[in-house]
Amino acid sequence: MSIPSNSLSQLALQKFKKNFWGVLSLLFIVGVGILSVFAYAIAPDNSKNANQMHVSIASQSPGFTVTMLVLPSQIKQDQGFLDALFFGEKNTTTEVPISDYSISENALSYTEYASDGLVGLEKVLPIESAASPHYVIREQSFLLGTDKYGRDLLSRVLVGARISFFIGFVAVFISLVIGVFMGSVAGYFGGKIDAFIMWIINVTWSIPTLLLVIAITLALGKGFWQVFIAVGLTMWVEVARVVRGQIISVKENQYVTAAKALGFSNYRIITKHILPNIMAPVIVICAANFAAAILVESGLSFLGIGAQPPMASWGAMIKDHYNYIILGKPYLAIIPGLCIMFLVMAFMLIGNALRDALDVKS
Repeated sequence: MSIPSNSLSQLALQKFKKNFWGVLSLLFIVGVGILSVFAYAIAPDNSKNANQMHVSIASQSPGFTVTMLVLPSQIKQDQGFLDALFFGEKNTTTEVPISDYSISENALSYTEYASDGLVGLEKVLPIESAASPHYVIREQSFLLGTDKYGRDLLSRVLVGARISFFIGFVAVFISLVIGVFMGSVAGYFGGKIDAFIMWIINVTWSIPTLLLVIAITLALGKGFWQVFIAVGLTMWVEVARVVRGQIISVKENQYVTAAKALGFSNYRIITKHILPNIMAPVIVICAANFAAAILVESGLSFLGIGAQPPMASWGAMIKDHYNYIILGKPYLAIIPGLCIMFLVMAFMLIGNALRDALDVKS
């Protein structure tokens, strides 16, 4: 006969399972994570950064379909399977949108696609020049349309999810490492050490987050990892304050006093006895910091100091297309905006669910 477990972790898990929005948010976040990792395997345009441009079909509506002529290149593609799967294929072909074509015995005649009722250029391609390897003519659909550069919007959204998703992990990890260390030292030892660390926390807290991120980004330089580090270095303050307050409230408890009496080192008392008992509020803060990191990165990309082109980023996509809101194609900015909103909302909902599940008083 099995005896049901009544441990705090089991009770918290049971309460979390009863929270519909928390479970739904967790499933949504896991789904976005899977899409982020395997974005290039799912995206219609699996070139690196989904950056296959077709200026002639720029800003086309969702569901747009065009005939595509793919001309091979003599450049040899030397790329491994895993590299192409996780970082995109190195594109060596040339894709030309066409509106009409005809094939004769020794030539391929085609008319390039032109929008707004215009007639494209007519060109002739000798068949013998394209015979090895052969050219390809296929129908290509753009489910979410194309952006102002003629790139597949769906592919850019999928690839852009990778930056918004993984910046949360990096930022939360950095904030945990710094915040838990600073808060533990300040709360456990107190005195002048606590006063000094609190002075650092208050100075950092008084600087606007976006301004501090911009300063760190400018100091480290523009780039992918620089943004990750900059966002992480601005989010440790709240973690440190919570950890400090929790340690101050529990360091006089009997189990801490017993550990000191047994001669355990301060490091062991903090890491083995105190931190495992105060991590519940820290976990909730991490969920909120995850959402905040996504918003900060989107703001940086919108300002042009986040992920740099041609790298796909939801914030950069909004920046490129926000003027299209009044030009009759608002979906170009609304779609990445909705992606940011849903992902941030999911993390906030899961944070609320974790808060309710880990609340020992409920």
